[in-house]
Amino acid sequence: MNGDTAWAIYETRLRRVSAYIHDHLDEELDMGRLAEIACMSSYHWHRIYRAIHGETAAMTVKRLRLHRAAGEIVRGDLAIGDIAKRSGYPNLQSFNRIFKTAYGMPPARYRKEGSHSLFNAVPLEKVTDMFDIAVKTVSPMMLTGVPHRGSYMLISKAFETLFGTLYARGLAGPDMRMIGVYFDDPDIVPADKLRSIACVTGVVTPMESEPLQRQPIAGGEYAVLRHKGPYADMHRAYRWLYAEWLPASGRQIGDGAMFEEYLNSPRDTPPTELLTDIYLPLA
Repeated sequence: MNGDTAWAIYETRLRRVSAYIHDHLDEELDMGRLAEIACMSSYHWHRIYRAIHGETAAMTVKRLRLHRAAGEIVRGDLAIGDIAKRSGYPNLQSFNRIFKTAYGMPPARYRKEGSHSLFNAVPLEKVTDMFDIAVKTVSPMMLTGVPHRGSYMLISKAFETLFGTLYARGLAGPDMRMIGVYFDDPDIVPADKLRSIACVTGVVTPMESEPLQRQPIAGGEYAVLRHKGPYADMHRAYRWLYAEWLPASGRQIGDGAMFEEYLNSPRDTPPTELLTDIYLPLA
């Protein structure tokens, strides 16, 4: 078996395990079971997973569960205790402790005072002082990505597939920019029908090859809001851009899709320190 064939096998197995993790977050995820899905011994499997993804499978599960929990805390009225159970924690105390370590405050306080709350009925002039908002000219780009259908909060599944595929094929590079493109309004389109694509820049392939596909970004002017904090909070920033900034700016929305550029990685950055540039196309 040559090197390319071996990595093609690893790619398929990585994709299978990543999909299983995302689809079974409500269940007990035994690391031995993940090794079985990968059809490899635990000894070798965990080393390959960490080499490709930059974190252990257990770290991935913990991060994804906390990410989902943060979204449920911000967007809904589900009891914190129920969210803790759904996230795999045996009691509320342990969930509170882990959540506070990652997000800077316990979940009940986060529901009221997380970074999403900064956009609640704040006058325009104050928000523009607090946040970096600029109009920038963007050159046309051709991205490489993996499509996702479903809740935008779950696009991490497509990003895991994207990076696993790129590393397995030797296509990953240090200068890749991580970009998510979003085609639908989540306030109108049902969550299970939302369309998006997890992308990177700087990947040159001779043709589209499953699961990778090309995604163009139209050039032109964009309003860019830099958001600092958990991804779960960003929907408030979107609403503020549309309801407050856009009418006050006198500009019109362009025909292109909105996209986000992730300036650091949730694998090695605390949620409170995540930086995301939100791009709104302008006419």
